[in-house]
Amino acid sequence: MTTESISTTAIPPGESFLRMRNVDVALGDSVVLHDIRLDIEAGENIAILGPNGCGKSTLIRTLNCEIYPLVQPGMEMRIFGRARWDVTELRRYFGVVSDNIPGHQGYSRAADTAGCTTARTTGLDAVIAGFFSASTLWPNLHVTGIMRERASEALERIEATHLATRKVGEMSAGEKRRILIARALVHRPRQLLLDEPSNALDMAAQRDLRNTLRSLAAEGTGLIMVTHLLGDILPEMRRVLLMRSGRILADGPREALLTEPTLSDLFQTEVRIGRDGEWLHSW
Repeated sequence: MTTESISTTAIPPGESFLRMRNVDVALGDSVVLHDIRLDIEAGENIAILGPNGCGKSTLIRTLNCEIYPLVQPGMEMRIFGRARWDVTELRRYFGVVSDNIPGHQGYSRAADTAGCTTARTTGLDAVIAGFFSASTLWPNLHVTGIMRERASEALERIEATHLATRKVGEMSAGEKRRILIARALVHRPRQLLLDEPSNALDMAAQRDLRNTLRSLAAEGTGLIMVTHLLGDILPEMRRVLLMRSGRILADGPREALLTEPTLSDLFQTEVRIGRDGEWLHSW
């Protein structure tokens, strides 16, 4: 890989991030997403809210081209105006933050636990490995100076330079989540997809994560967050999608949808909402 190969090809100005029409997605023999119709503008901040198992993460995996829609009449899915992408090229335009560091074909959580791959990788190397969608810097990977520079910039951008020399296996859950965000930022993407980003984080780590995400939003990075927690939804996320049973039930402004009656119906239980300024929490 050369330095030129990680430069970003221009996307036409004004091109929307996503257009989906009549999108169904199957896992095995079961259709898990039904008739998804969705438009998202580049740089838009959106929360996708719904109970566990409603299809939120499957939607993110579909956008990430890990899985693909069923081919059927009227189906359309375009990302930045294009229906077909090389996945490596697509990573230059948006990053994905989940709860683990993805690896190559030999990656496994068991191997990490044994200290064979990611656990012994330094924070900086784990971020650089994001250029290759690898869990660590394998000997056959050619790392350029610009890759190291961008990885360092990504850590600095989220105030995590102190993690550069730390081993991933010695980091807390919150620190690992920061490394995952930095990995997603190395290509300077226009959008970030966040899949349940506060999972397994304590209260201090959740606060730090939300502050980091707010800083990214202020800089113009679009955030699309999947969550089942009302407290995860940033004030910058003015638009909300509600999902249940693989369908988008509602799509609109947060003021209209984040109400006790609407969320009680969505989660099929009584939901009470508290407010602290622009932040919401539920019980």
